Amino acid sequence: MTSHPPGLDITGLETVYDALATAIDTAGPERSELMLVKLALLHAQALGDAALFQQQLQTALQDL
Repeated sequence: MTSHPPGLDITGLETVYDALATAIDTAGPERSELMLVKLALLHAQALGDAALFQQQLQTALQDL
């Protein structure tokens, strides 16, 4: 089993949220979807665990 570092605290999550919102605005409506796909692939690569990425993907789809 792969060991993962502990999750972010609320301050870290707020920082990431702000950075993501800024990146989406910077990409613009015509390229934000592509940017998010690229970000997801980079996240999956950094995570190094396809099953965990799938779990996170399913969690993100809940309650949209």
